[in-house]
Amino acid sequence: MHSITVVGTGYVGLVSGACLADFGNTVTCVDNDTAKIERMNALELPFFEPGLPEMVARNVREGRLRFSNDLPAALESSQVVFITVGTPPGPDGSADTSAIYAVARVVAKHVGRYKLVVQKSTAPVGTARSLYAHIRRFARRGAEFDVASNPEFLREGSAIETFMRPDRIVIGAETKKAASILRKIHDPLFLLETPMVVTTLETAELIKYASNSFLATKISFINEIANLCEALGADVQTVAKGMGMDRRIGGKFLHAGPGYGGSCFPKDTLALAAFARQAGVTTGIVDAAIAANEGQMKRMVDKIMRAVGSPRGKRVALLGLSFKPNTDDLRESPALTILAGLKRRGLKVRVFDPVAMPGVRRLPGLGRLELAEDAYDAARGTDAVAIITEWNEFRNMDLARLKRVMRKPVLCDLRNLYDPAEVEAAGMKHVGVGRGRVRVASRA
Repeated sequence: MHSITVVGTGYVGLVSGACLADFGNTVTCVDNDTAKIERMNALELPFFEPGLPEMVARNVREGRLRFSNDLPAALESSQVVFITVGTPPGPDGSADTSAIYAVARVVAKHVGRYKLVVQKSTAPVGTARSLYAHIRRFARRGAEFDVASNPEFLREGSAIETFMRPDRIVIGAETKKAASILRKIHDPLFLLETPMVVTTLETAELIKYASNSFLATKISFINEIANLCEALGADVQTVAKGMGMDRRIGGKFLHAGPGYGGSCFPKDTLALAAFARQAGVTTGIVDAAIAANEGQMKRMVDKIMRAVGSPRGKRVALLGLSFKPNTDDLRESPALTILAGLKRRGLKVRVFDPVAMPGVRRLPGLGRLELAEDAYDAARGTDAVAIITEWNEFRNMDLARLKRVMRKPVLCDLRNLYDPAEVEAAGMKHVGVGRGRVRVASRA
């Protein structure tokens, strides 16, 4: 087993650190936020992720996982260093990699005997190779180290499952030693016959960006088809089902809705487009996916506004604020864009999310919000209820009860969770995404 330092305790760092410890490695998760480290040492985690509190507590108790703000000390006792700091987008969409290089300078000063530095943060293609030169510049003469790329493919809400049972492991390495160490770290996955791709640094980095950009494009594509369905009277769910039966296409990510969000897809599509421009390459499809996603959120605002009519004196409930279910992550959430758009149009808004309410209270720039205790409390006295995030508890609401507490019984089902006929039978108007007329051909 290996002694590992994970630098950065954001989503990727904390989940990766806990799972690597669960593999049997000794892991120190390091962050420069002292208060955050103190809370994690008290087993108070900074975000919601199913199963993670139990995994962290177990590995802390068994001595495989610890938290520290002393990076030099952690580096002295570890052979492998995973860099998992943030790479937020800049004004032009390009990734800000300054935190990666700041960590690299500290690492360089503590490289004597061999260390493997693993770039796990999503960063532009070429970062890992540049990182090697950066560390070499600041390291003492004779220092031995390698830099590798090991992109993450975690899915928020099911991160432990996707780490422990991944579709693939991608390793970018320049030496056999670096590749061998990363293979051994992931040895527990061999029993599951997890496919492994070992390739160059640049190829590994691009696999991550290409994967996320393709999935984002798939979402934008089905949303454009949904808009076409509305214009032509077709039903997008049946269209998507028919498409997904073709194994070349597949049914995943063919769910029409308000658009993609979160910490990965918006940032990674923008970053790919930015470093492609720098390389003199046009990424027309990715650019179109970004534009379509922005337009889709605006269409959702228009859809809700048409459902309520004149905004004067009107109130709308938004159900779900995190960018997807089973997480409290509000980053780039379509719900927040829709919320802001509705408020600009003069509507009063009540909101509820099963786990993200504490984060909503801290959000700047949204003005005064009415915060509800549950879905029915949010719907009380409203002229429409809009489902933005597909939490399971919103899938089987008591429609009769919902109608009773509303002023105007309109359900804007922006995740297509309900059968329109079922909603109409309950005496409510159903407004979906791409839900045109469903016709069944009669027999001759």
